[in-house]
Amino acid sequence: MAAVRDGVERFGDRMAALALVRPKQPETLPVRITRRRIYILPTGFGLFIAVSLGTMLVGGLNYNNNPALLLVFLLAAVVHNSFVHAHLILSGVRLRALHAEPVFAGQAISLKFRFDADGARLRPGLELLCAGAQQIFDLGANEESEVVMDIATQQRGWFETGRIRLSTLRPLGLARAWSWLRPDTRLLVYPMLDIEAPVLPEAPGDGDSPRTRAHGEQPHHLREYRPGDMQRQIAWKASARADRLLVREYESAVARDITLDWQTLHALPYEAKIRRLARWVVDAERSGSRYCLRLPQQVVPAGRGAEHRHVCLRALALLPAAAES
Repeated sequence: MAAVRDGVERFGDRMAALALVRPKQPETLPVRITRRRIYILPTGFGLFIAVSLGTMLVGGLNYNNNPALLLVFLLAAVVHNSFVHAHLILSGVRLRALHAEPVFAGQAISLKFRFDADGARLRPGLELLCAGAQQIFDLGANEESEVVMDIATQQRGWFETGRIRLSTLRPLGLARAWSWLRPDTRLLVYPMLDIEAPVLPEAPGDGDSPRTRAHGEQPHHLREYRPGDMQRQIAWKASARADRLLVREYESAVARDITLDWQTLHALPYEAKIRRLARWVVDAERSGSRYCLRLPQQVVPAGRGAEHRHVCLRALALLPAAAES
């Protein structure tokens, strides 16, 4: 029973190691590449060298040519060392961070990878492959390296990088060593903007609502002077008649908040509504207006600014697909 239990434990350890080599689930950053995560296989050039060395070995044995055999073993040692060196280039490399600013669907998202490594070893010729895009970079000793890759986006929501391959062909191109990474960083893609959207909807109510302010154009009423009031606001004639200092209070018109309501777009298809509202959010922010967003199961209160714009576009980007709504 003890032997069976030990065998089961060893099998479990091997399966865990295999899962670590090819992670199927996203991993929390930072991710460190250990020796168990590295694959290595000969390239086409490496196979050609292997066949050549095999031919030279057969010829040296057939003719009992000691110098030829010495050359074969020397070259074989060089090939072996190149495999070891390729493995060492990847071992200890860490993916510390992955970041990207949100973009609109259809635009390229710029992924920013930050790598460093253990030890003081130079790691040249690293190749990063992500979503079909490739970037080659060097990682210096005791240094960090940032790699920027532009990846095309197709749809709104969370952007999935999938498995990312980090590999190298150094030092001699005889073998490729590689490892798989799958960071759990979630990157946001805003909805595509409607290119045929009409102007912003009218604010509710009967036009602008007047509010009293200290500075404006239209006089509202006179009030008692308070310390800190500017001298040019004093109504000198009225003050002389009342025998006390009076100050003009002004009013200025403040626009009402714009409401971007999902229910007003009932004639449009589901995704077209999202694109229309995304366009209106961008236009309202550019105009400097305060705006609120009303969605089927969420309401974003009125506001403005970069953070408010992001909250609105994020809510639109994460709406369920039409079949799930």
